[in-house]
Amino acid sequence: MEDKTATETTETTATATTTATSSTTNGLPEPWTIRYSRSKKREYYFNPSDKKSQWEAPEGTDEEALKNFFLENPIRVHCKHILIKHKDSRRPSSHRKETITITKEEAIKELTVIQESLKKDPTQFDKFAKERSDCSSFKRNGDLGWFGKGEMQPNFEKSAFSLKINEISDIVETDSGVHLILREA
Repeated sequence: MEDKTATETTETTATATTTATSSTTNGLPEPWTIRYSRSKKREYYFNPSDKKSQWEAPEGTDEEALKNFFLENPIRVHCKHILIKHKDSRRPSSHRKETITITKEEAIKELTVIQESLKKDPTQFDKFAKERSDCSSFKRNGDLGWFGKGEMQPNFEKSAFSLKINEISDIVETDSGVHLILREA
């Protein structure tokens, strides 16, 4: 059954990423594909032959293969992060300090110390995010919530999507500063 909202989303997000088309990899019957709605922030299913789109997996989908596909190829991820800004960051100020004066090298050094502590005890991520992150997400222990491709800076996105669940990234540099990212889902 076609969902009018999904059809409208297809039309308005013509640039949405098609993540897979082969039934051998994602469990979908041919010619169905998986797309991502930026406005609804969720995946939907699209049949290019009849232009039908819908929110639920189409009839004939191998649910187990689809579940495994999403684990290996997430459309969205849920992450936390610790951001340390430096004087050359896009906005060198935060809730912690009106004007940030440390160098990029000093920020990396400080984040490296945190990274080493987290290697010994990853359960301390929330504590470090709350106490040290220069991002306003510090209020939520660094929680950025769910996001899809194209919503974050490219280096951040690439790292976040390459992580396994409960894995912490190496130091990631963006225009905002330097980050450690924890993928939660």
